[in-house]
Amino acid sequence: MNSSPGLRERKKAATRQALHEAALRLAVERGMDNVTVEAIADAVDLSRRTFSNYFEGKEDAVLYGDQQRRLTLLDLLRARPPEEAAWTALRQAFRGLFPQFGEPDPQWMAETRLVRQHPSLLAQQMAAMARFERDLAQTITERAADQPADPMRARVMAATFLTGLRLATQLWLDEPQPRGLIDVTDDVLDQISAQFR
Repeated sequence: MNSSPGLRERKKAATRQALHEAALRLAVERGMDNVTVEAIADAVDLSRRTFSNYFEGKEDAVLYGDQQRRLTLLDLLRARPPEEAAWTALRQAFRGLFPQFGEPDPQWMAETRLVRQHPSLLAQQMAAMARFERDLAQTITERAADQPADPMRARVMAATFLTGLRLATQLWLDEPQPRGLIDVTDDVLDQISAQFR
């Protein structure tokens, strides 16, 4: 049976991606406060009503890429070998977000900088990260199916891992770095990983 998405699903995904890209581009060009839902919809030749079928507001549209990266990270973690230690699997899944251990794409960097400048985006992202922390902990617990699962340990590991990613990203963006984000992230995670080896 073919599990690839049908034409309708692909068109919806393409529309959602186009709205996200337009929202991000306009927010970077004009500033988040100067962007309206109507302007985003107009940029991709859609109606305001159609926009509302995909996103609740402009913040959701801007943060869509972030949401997709979180879902991809969960998928990559689930795909890791079951015998691999959870902390190692988390780190390898993160590396999988960047093909060939490359650097984040410019769109990710623009989104990350934009979130840091706008309290409404930051608040929404923090709420999403709290939900994601629970999902990540659940995935860690599910990986431990052959051994007694400790939900508290999984939650601490998920929270610690996400804190490490956030800190590494801040360090990488705040200071001129000759090194890439992957290297900075590895250094940060090395500093906090002893508990989970």
